[in-house]
Amino acid sequence: MPERGMPATGMPEPGMPEPQVMRGPNLGAMLLQACRTHRKTPAIESETLRLDYEELGARATEIARRLATGGVARDEPVAVLLSNHPLDLVAFVGVWLAGGVVVPIHRSNPAAVVAQALDAAGARSGIDALGTAALPAGWTRSGQFVASERPRRSPLAVLEDGAFVIFTSGSTGQPKGVVLSHRAFCGKLDAIDSLLRFGAGERTLLVLNLTFSFGNWVSLLTLKTGGTVVMHEKFAPQAFIDALRGGAIHRVGVVPTMMRALFAAAPGEIPAPGEIASPGGIAQPDPAASGDGIVDAIVEETMALRQILIGGEPLGRALAAQLMARFPRARLIDIYGLTESSTSDFFLFPEDHPRYSGCIGRPSPGVEFRIATAGGVEVPDGEVGELQLRTPFVMNGYLDAPETTRAAFQDGWLRTGDMARLRDGEVVELAGRAKELISRGGNKVSPLEIEQVFAEHPEVAAAMATGVADAILGERIHLLVVPRPGRSPTEAALREFAAPRLPRFKQPDAIHFGAELPMGRTGKADRAALRRTLESGDAPTAG
Repeated sequence: MPERGMPATGMPEPGMPEPQVMRGPNLGAMLLQACRTHRKTPAIESETLRLDYEELGARATEIARRLATGGVARDEPVAVLLSNHPLDLVAFVGVWLAGGVVVPIHRSNPAAVVAQALDAAGARSGIDALGTAALPAGWTRSGQFVASERPRRSPLAVLEDGAFVIFTSGSTGQPKGVVLSHRAFCGKLDAIDSLLRFGAGERTLLVLNLTFSFGNWVSLLTLKTGGTVVMHEKFAPQAFIDALRGGAIHRVGVVPTMMRALFAAAPGEIPAPGEIASPGGIAQPDPAASGDGIVDAIVEETMALRQILIGGEPLGRALAAQLMARFPRARLIDIYGLTESSTSDFFLFPEDHPRYSGCIGRPSPGVEFRIATAGGVEVPDGEVGELQLRTPFVMNGYLDAPETTRAAFQDGWLRTGDMARLRDGEVVELAGRAKELISRGGNKVSPLEIEQVFAEHPEVAAAMATGVADAILGERIHLLVVPRPGRSPTEAALREFAAPRLPRFKQPDAIHFGAELPMGRTGKADRAALRRTLESGDAPTAG
């Protein structure tokens, strides 16, 4: 806890109430220790506000006092209405110091959506530091604090030692509230740092939303190690490039959809990159083939950038090659993980890209895995089964959903719902989501495999495949193609390209063209949304 007798600009003075005593590892205590250590070092920056560590600690401690005075109980859910503002991270720390559980909700949501999340969490209080969120009926404001007359929910075992209640995207059915403990999340931060080595004074660009567990751990690990979080409210290609060029950024976390948008929007985009063969036989764009200087400009002006952390959806070989060509001085690190396991369960490092591009890599410390049949029997190496995990960093469970929690495990292993195979006895390669596998004429087809093939075409920026119900075949394969800027690939050319690379039964039955892939609320490409659009008949027909 904070030292006694510190100046009024800093931490608590004698006689002031202390935040709750922690029972074990606690994210709030961890960050308060960073505030004591780094004091005047910049902690969080945005276009509108800059906070050093001492200011972060003082503001968070005051929030904790106010919440405690208001009667927030230990392990009680507290909503944090946010939009990637520095005060949103301050609110996280304040809630944890008060003993509460952070429930992140985006403040731009309509009141009905906010109400749904508040009801699902059972929250009766919260923080809206900007005062702009649309509150549902029965909620009132007092400065940055919001509250309702809802009675305090009864203590639940699933909320014990709770740090977060994070609602999954809910692209199918109702969102599920994943409860992550302080012990699990603190442990996973240490495991991640043992691989990535965040450092004091390093600057992390945050374009990931703080409702997204990826955005949470990138921010918290930066603060834990004395770095600076440079916050953008949302991802915008030009602002992203400007930050890399002028902000001495050392690290950035992104999802592949963002990088596809970046390459589509960047001035001077290479229209048709030449290709060179990598040692692993994977074609990579040749930066020397452009002749327009944009690659050299980015390289020279982003010399501080040392890590590109990418995850949240499959990276794919073509986009990986493009990123490595554009940012050759930065290490491209592909990360796979579930919210339910505190994220970041597998890492693919640059040295593995030549041989294992398109794979998710090797497990992070503390993570065991198996690839099993529906009955829980491990499959031989090279065969496809469900990827399952066992780790001390696993969730407490889904809030108010004990049956759903039990169904998420098989013999103590967390079921990811992802189909995978093991390569060379140590590297995991995904084969698609179990629920997303397309059943065409009795054949099970991975949409991921189709997408990777078409995304390697030099005129294709992105591709997404899905199955659409069919009376004869059960499902037919539909593919959405996003062309590179200034390019207009024909269906015939794409089919000719894919013919030697895919078996006939995996060839798309229909190819559609669009300006972008459909995206969900966390910025990830949303396959379910594409399927719904196609089934509604709104999508363009294949040419």
